[in-house]
Amino acid sequence: MPFKGLRDFIEALGRSGDLVRVEREVDWNLEAGAITRRVCEIGERAPLFLRVKDYPGHRMLGAPLATYRRFAVAMGLPPDTPVRAILDEFDRRSRGRLKPRVVDRSQAPCKQNVMRGEEVDLFRFPAPMVHEGDGGRYLATFHLVVTRDLDSDWVNWGMYRVMVHNRNTMGGLILPGQDIGRMYVKYEAADRPMPYAIVIGPDPMSAVASCMSPGPGETEADIAGALNGEPVEVVRCETCDLYVPAHAEIVIEGEVLPKVRVEEGPFGEYTGYRTSPRMPRPVFTVKCVTWRDDPIVPLANMGVPVDDSHIIFSVTWRQDVLNAVSKFPITGVYVPPESAGHVAIIGVHKVYEHIAQHVADAMWGSKMGYLMPYCIVVDADVDVYDMGQVLHALFTKLHPIRGVHGRPGPGHGLFPFMSLEERRWGKGAHLLLDCTWPFDWREGIERPQRAGFTTIYPKELQERVLANWKAYGF
Repeated sequence: MPFKGLRDFIEALGRSGDLVRVEREVDWNLEAGAITRRVCEIGERAPLFLRVKDYPGHRMLGAPLATYRRFAVAMGLPPDTPVRAILDEFDRRSRGRLKPRVVDRSQAPCKQNVMRGEEVDLFRFPAPMVHEGDGGRYLATFHLVVTRDLDSDWVNWGMYRVMVHNRNTMGGLILPGQDIGRMYVKYEAADRPMPYAIVIGPDPMSAVASCMSPGPGETEADIAGALNGEPVEVVRCETCDLYVPAHAEIVIEGEVLPKVRVEEGPFGEYTGYRTSPRMPRPVFTVKCVTWRDDPIVPLANMGVPVDDSHIIFSVTWRQDVLNAVSKFPITGVYVPPESAGHVAIIGVHKVYEHIAQHVADAMWGSKMGYLMPYCIVVDADVDVYDMGQVLHALFTKLHPIRGVHGRPGPGHGLFPFMSLEERRWGKGAHLLLDCTWPFDWREGIERPQRAGFTTIYPKELQERVLANWKAYGF
C-alpha cells in the first residue's frame, strides 16, 4: 500500500508493532537525539514523541527507517521480509518511472499554514539539537531538497543536511560531487541565487529516492512514484516554480545565495564520526514556510551504524553499484549497513583472471568512486548477503599480498580515515580485496574443496537429512 505522507507511514508502523508512542515530555535539546541514538544502536522501535518541550502541538518521529523491518513497511511489504527479498523488490521497482501528479493547493495538506517574508521564524518548529557538539539545530535530517538546473528542466531531489542559523537563514553542506553541487556551481558562476525548497517529513519512499542518483536529466521524483507504486502528489511552491510533495509536514522555500558563506557544522555524520569541521558554507535564505496542522518533525540521528542513513544507503547505493557492474556475470551485490556504506561485497562467476579488478574498476568509475572506498569480490559459491560466509572467504581465500589492491582515488569529504587536507580536496583511496580463487587453480588440487553441508555430501543424502530433520528430534 503506497503512503501519501509520513502520517500514513506512522500508522502502518503502529500496526506492525514498530512504533513506540512516547507520552512523557521530551526536550528537543539533546534528549530527543539521545533517545533516538540509543534506539538506533539497540535496534528498538521508532519513537514518536508526542510532547516536545517548548513546542505544544508539535511532534517528532525518531529513526523512521533505521531497521530493515521499517524499510519493508515503507515499501508496503510484510515487516519480516528477508533482506535479500527487500533488495530484489527495490531493484525491480526502481527500474520503473512514474511522473508526479500535480494537485491543487486545496488538496495539499502542506499548505494548511503559511508564513512569508518578515513573518518567517524557523524557531517556531522543534529543530532538534541532535548531538552534543553539533554546530547548531538541524531541522532537516529526514527530508529532501528540491532544486532545478540553471540550463535545463532537470530537477533534483536530494537529502543534504541543513542547519538553522537564525529565524530566516539556514546553512548546508553542498559538495561538488553531489547533484546539488553541480547545479549550485552554475548559479554561482552566473552570480544568481539558486531557488530551493526543503521538504521536511515527506513520504518515506520520496525520502529514499532523494538518496539515489539516476544521473543528470533524470529526477528522483519519477523514481519515488515507481517505488510507491503510484505517482507522488506534488504542489507548486508559493515563491518559485518548484513542486514539492503535497503531503509533506513542512516546506521551506527560499534561495541559496551565490558567493556568500557562513560557518556551518560540525555534525555527527553517517560515518559514525564528526568528520566535517565548522567551516564557511553556502547560505539558504528563507522566503516562505508552509506546514501541516500539528506538524511532525522526523529526526534521523546519524552516527555509529546502524541508523536510517545506513539502511537507506545499503539499499540505494547498492542499486548504484548493481547498475555499474551489471555487464559482468554477477551473482549478488550487498552493501552491509554496518559498514556505513563504505564497502560493496560483490559475487562473481570467475570466467577469467582479473575479473575482480575489472568489476572494482567499473564500480569506481561510477558515482561510487568517491562514496565507496572498499570493494570485496568473492566467488559465486559465497552468499554475499551472509556475512559469516563473507568473513570466511575473506580470511581463507584472500592472499595477503596478491589479493590486496590499493590505489589513490577520489574520496568523500566526510571519510574519517582521510586527513583534514585530504578531505578538503577530496583526495582518497580505493582498496580491492580479491577473495576469488586463481582462475588456473584446478578443482580439488590447488583449489581446495569447501567442507560444508551443501558442498561435501551427496545431493541425495542432503535431501534425505533435510526431509528427516524433525524426525531426528530437531
